[in-house]
Amino acid sequence: MGVEVHRAWWVAAVTALVVVAAGACATTAGLLVTPLHHEFGWSRATIGVAVSVNMALYGLTAPFSAALVDRSGIRRVAAGALLLIAAGAATTTAVAHPWQLVVEWGVLVGVGCGALAMTFAATVTHRWFTTRRGLVTGFLTAASVFGQFAFLPVMSWVIDRFAWRTATVALALLALAVAPLVWAVLRDHPADLGLRPYGATSPVPKPLPEPGAARRAVRLLLGSARTGPFWLLAGTFAVCGASTNGIMWTHFASAAHDHGMPTTLAASVLAVIGVVNVVGTIASGWLTDRFSPRLLLASCYGLRGASLLSLPSLLGPTVQPGMVAFAVLFGLLDVATVPPTIALCREAFGAGGAVVFGWVNAAHQVGAGLVAIGGGVVRDVLGSYDAVWIIAAGLCGLAALLATAIRTPATQPV
Repeated sequence: MGVEVHRAWWVAAVTALVVVAAGACATTAGLLVTPLHHEFGWSRATIGVAVSVNMALYGLTAPFSAALVDRSGIRRVAAGALLLIAAGAATTTAVAHPWQLVVEWGVLVGVGCGALAMTFAATVTHRWFTTRRGLVTGFLTAASVFGQFAFLPVMSWVIDRFAWRTATVALALLALAVAPLVWAVLRDHPADLGLRPYGATSPVPKPLPEPGAARRAVRLLLGSARTGPFWLLAGTFAVCGASTNGIMWTHFASAAHDHGMPTTLAASVLAVIGVVNVVGTIASGWLTDRFSPRLLLASCYGLRGASLLSLPSLLGPTVQPGMVAFAVLFGLLDVATVPPTIALCREAFGAGGAVVFGWVNAAHQVGAGLVAIGGGVVRDVLGSYDAVWIIAAGLCGLAALLATAIRTPATQPV
């Protein structure tokens, strides 16, 4: 007789597919920079504006999406967001002017992906699990990273073999394929099925729908913004975004191309980072359940800064052992910051922790967006990305120091 699997694990599995689909859009933009530059003659800074809008809206949407989930439910929000991603990715094929790229990839895809950011995963984890939250958070974060990187070599090959438009259509089809699974498997709360959350020793009632999702998101922002932990978490996570999405996922392929490395090979390096990310992020979730999230966070930023500082000397036309070592180390550290950051938000802000993490994640995307633009400007002006890698490494060192100052002795009133 088989062992019955708790429904929470099936919900987590489908949530993983959702964030994989959303994550696939996050790094594909970096592969579009060179083809768009060649086809339309747009500068990298101009293309970076659309990428920056995408990242900013990705971050700003997350807290409102978390509040909207409390009102409208997990299934409706997830299905709607996937359809929005599909619409944005599909219509990007018709761009002819920079403003159209901003609207279709920047706004539509940005909002859709933002609604399915790690804030969404944190909400699912909070509702369906009372134990193993760190592990599940690490698993879902790893799924997001897998989506961001596992498709990169494939998308790079599609762009080289066919065209960049074929790649965006493929992303639209991926989002459409996941939407029916969301409707079939996801439920808003275990109580909808007469179940307890995984690990709960007694029934947990389903929370009542929260009216005024936007007002609640703003209220939680205003309340948390009066506390020190919020600003420390937002500051460190802004650096996280700047040193990953902002420079690595937006500009690495172009920077490697500057050194003679084929785009497909550069995409393979990013894919290696993504594969290792799965190990690093799940390990981070496991460690978050057992050790100080604050010290874990500081260690991740410090080591990430050291790895970025070495990158300019490793770039070349081929992948040498040093680049492989960088990919492995950076992969272990890349998204390992997410589980301890979510845990600290939960410790500091209690039931509002998922929404507050949405605002912290907004800072992540603002940092990413600024460096996405800034990296393009530096490349256009100086002809090299070297200065950006060094600045990103310095910011990571600062984030490590800020992380050591985070204190969450008790839940803050928000």
